[in-house]
Amino acid sequence: MSSFNQMPTPSLDPDSIDSIETTDTIVAISTPPGRGGIGIVRLAGPEALNIAAQLLRLTSPLEHAHARFTGVLDPTNPTKNIDDAIVTAFLRPHSYTGDDLVEIAAHGSPVVLEAIVRSALTLGARLATPGEFTQRAFLSGRLDLTQAEAVHDLIAAQTLDQARVAAQQLGGAISRRVAPAKGSLLHLIALLEAGMDFASGELDDVDIVPPAQIAREIAEVRTPLAQLAASFRRGQLLRSGASLALVGRPNAGKSSLFNRLLDRDRAIVTPVPGTTRDTVEESLALGGIPLRLIDTAGLRLESDQHIDEAEQQGIARSHEALADADLVLLIVDVTQPSETLNLAATLAGRGYLLVHNKIDLLPTQTPFISTLSTPSTAVISTGGEAPTSVISTLSTPSTAVISTGGEAPTSVISTLSIPSTAVISTEVERPLYSSFARPGTTPIPTSALTGQGIDTLRAAILQALQAEGALADAGALNNLRQQQAVTATLTALDAAHSANAAGLPHELVLLDLHTALRALDSLTGATTPDDILSLIFSTFCIGK
Repeated sequence: MSSFNQMPTPSLDPDSIDSIETTDTIVAISTPPGRGGIGIVRLAGPEALNIAAQLLRLTSPLEHAHARFTGVLDPTNPTKNIDDAIVTAFLRPHSYTGDDLVEIAAHGSPVVLEAIVRSALTLGARLATPGEFTQRAFLSGRLDLTQAEAVHDLIAAQTLDQARVAAQQLGGAISRRVAPAKGSLLHLIALLEAGMDFASGELDDVDIVPPAQIAREIAEVRTPLAQLAASFRRGQLLRSGASLALVGRPNAGKSSLFNRLLDRDRAIVTPVPGTTRDTVEESLALGGIPLRLIDTAGLRLESDQHIDEAEQQGIARSHEALADADLVLLIVDVTQPSETLNLAATLAGRGYLLVHNKIDLLPTQTPFISTLSTPSTAVISTGGEAPTSVISTLSTPSTAVISTGGEAPTSVISTLSIPSTAVISTEVERPLYSSFARPGTTPIPTSALTGQGIDTLRAAILQALQAEGALADAGALNNLRQQQAVTATLTALDAAHSANAAGLPHELVLLDLHTALRALDSLTGATTPDDILSLIFSTFCIGK
């Protein structure tokens, strides 16, 4: 391991952002650790150009936004080069950080990059703290706080939709969405301030603002902010994703279904019940949402005996995964319907999907009725002639699809009391399984072996997470800090509305309006406390 990787990492002082000296020249490797085709060392600060000139074999001063091919000087023998590099300078104030910035793109050798950084340190630079380059961009006004957060989100994006949303936020989508509301709030505050000056005799050409107008303008400010607050759940889901736990009896096909959802063999599958002894986790992108899929050890019935210690520990971890998951997939082996788990208390009030697996093992001649999620459709299959007794139980308001494996007898059709259309299919298909559904829960029939029903299951997962449609809405809130700022603004606006409705003096209404303004400004970082800023930027990687 390189000694440079063992050097102490500077940390931000959580008590004050003033601990960061923006007049210092900072240096860091901006590319990920390890070897690669390209490695970038970044310098920023008042001495960045001077230090770069002593690190490189330059024949003339660096120019703004002009890339130049040059040599990297050997720190032990400056007459020789240790590498070739492309160097680009961005002069203040037209740089990412707002001050002079130099990027040296050499080959991605850790030894060479370390030598460049060490040489820069001896020439007066200091190691950058995590996120300090972006922090300087924020402090210089190049980015607001939501844009700075978007830099981190863009780097950490796991799906294309996440990257799209981060790029929108980096472009100022949230700031643009908030700007009209802030403008209206400032206008209302100015009106009330002017009215108070008039009342005190300082102005003679301003009318006192009536309560009805104050209430109307507060509502105009509040409406778009309430819509913005409502975007938080979907924005957070896209940013943070969700966890899904597959639980059920041993040999219910959990691991097979786990592999089928991933489209690869990740978990070990054998015919022996209890093969999975521990939780197995894997990432999956579904509909642009990053999901953490968790395969669990099979849960036993109370009547089960001879459970060894390893399996007991696995079952305990299954219950932990069940408790922590955002959504539970309860897997049932349809060939063993009597082996049901008593999870009513655990799943009470929880989001879960009931999945009936192994439908490929059902006999094709078994009559059944499958209730679909669409209330206007019933699917009937018998694998043969459809008995009148089965058909007569239908009360479908729109469409019935009948599969008989042959001609549908006229007597059957005549018994249907369907006011619209009957579509007859003579193809024999393997029947779906729909028995043993919990009250209010429609089971999803699947076969991990054949893949039947997997697309339906994926769609049901997105529906259960309320992630249907486009989540990449421009300007959606996506972290708790943003949501708290908007919520605090709405709370203060409600307090101002109540004070105005109660006929309290305008001075008291203004107190609440100024509180709302400060809370709204904290969203973009105009009035964010130093310790919050330090916490935000400390989550960044060094060199960004």
